Amino acid sequence: MQNEIVKRLLWQGLLAGAGALTSMLATRLATLVWRRVFDEEPPE
Repeated sequence: MQNEIVKRLLWQGLLAGAGALTSMLATRLATLVWRRVFDEEPPE
């Protein structure tokens, strides 16, 4: 029983970490594209 709880918590942590990393990478990529296309900082 406890092993299943640990596995679920690890899985949720892995998903959260992957989601955060993906979000950061998407933001950086969008910023890079915006700077190349418009030659200015993206809007806030």
